[in-house]
Amino acid sequence: MPSEPKTKPTGASVEAFLDAVENPARREDGKVVAKMLAEVSGETPVMWGPSIVGYGSYKGPTGDWPLVGFSPRKANMVLYVLSGVAEEQDLLDRLGPHKTGRSCLYIGKFSSIDMGVLRKLAELSVSITRHRYPAR
Repeated sequence: MPSEPKTKPTGASVEAFLDAVENPARREDGKVVAKMLAEVSGETPVMWGPSIVGYGSYKGPTGDWPLVGFSPRKANMVLYVLSGVAEEQDLLDRLGPHKTGRSCLYIGKFSSIDMGVLRKLAELSVSITRHRYPAR
């Protein structure tokens, strides 16, 4: 049986977390992403652990996780918006400079990417995740 995730919702303030981001550009990008993911998901942002802003939740095979989320880290903005579906590749090809992990999208400079494409990636992720894991 898989163990429960260590990353869980907390009562910490999302606004205070974003205001405390050291890099001013990353801080402002975080606020833009926060607003976009709230619009796309229709969910209120919640801190998951000390550094992830998550929206909604679903019960996956390894426990509860945010529907979508992000973390403004020093090197990159990390967005948890990838679902691993074929439709993502066309969007990723049009996004601009980025790197990917299993479910993570790493963006260095938001001024270099197409924000409309990023929004479509987030919308696709929300749709796919809600389909895969219907509300309990």
